[in-house]
Amino acid sequence: MSGSYLYKTPESKYDYISDVFNTLIVRDIQRKYRIRNMPLMERLCDFLIDNISNQTSTRSVAAAFKSEQVNTNDRTIGAYIKYLCNAFAFYRIRRYDIQGKRYLASNDKYYLSDHSFKYAKLGTKNADYGRMIENIVAIELLRRGYELYAGVLYKKEIDFVAIKRSEKLYIQVASSIDDPDTFRREVDPLLKIKDAYPKMILTRTRQEAYQHEGIQIVDVADWLLESNG
Repeated sequence: MSGSYLYKTPESKYDYISDVFNTLIVRDIQRKYRIRNMPLMERLCDFLIDNISNQTSTRSVAAAFKSEQVNTNDRTIGAYIKYLCNAFAFYRIRRYDIQGKRYLASNDKYYLSDHSFKYAKLGTKNADYGRMIENIVAIELLRRGYELYAGVLYKKEIDFVAIKRSEKLYIQVASSIDDPDTFRREVDPLLKIKDAYPKMILTRTRQEAYQHEGIQIVDVADWLLESNG
């Protein structure tokens, strides 16, 4: 977050970012929608931040909270998530059946508008950098003007189906594909897609882009530095 550069220490930077989240998002949502149960809203924010890129439904969130003796229901959770998305704190990404060419009605994914919020709110301990890279890619694709969906093909997940007019991209994101099992797990779903639209894996290769059976493998830092408006 740009404003944090004025602060000298990591602690002061994270304090600033946390204040931005609480002041500009949570407080404004509370006033606009007259929310009385702010502890539930704050708990939901933490839950969504901690579950970036995971499949999420209002029922599963409500059930998880009820198991912790939090009094709520899926309707309230759904309304609160809608408020957070309306405030652009999170972006909802629907799931799309590539074979059936239809949108799936449940288990959306949510991405955080600025990944620094996660570290400011929940700390850096046990950080999943693969999911953070996926969050960064999601926000960048949206910035570049793509419609974004989470792809499903034969029960396999494709991280992103990115569409802009007649353009379509299939994208997998990984922290690293050095391990052969990880490489195969990321490649296999893309190889099963039969159409001719471009397919790519964005990861930390630290080398020039190359291809594997028609799939572009690109260093994520190089991709983020591309000039795209």
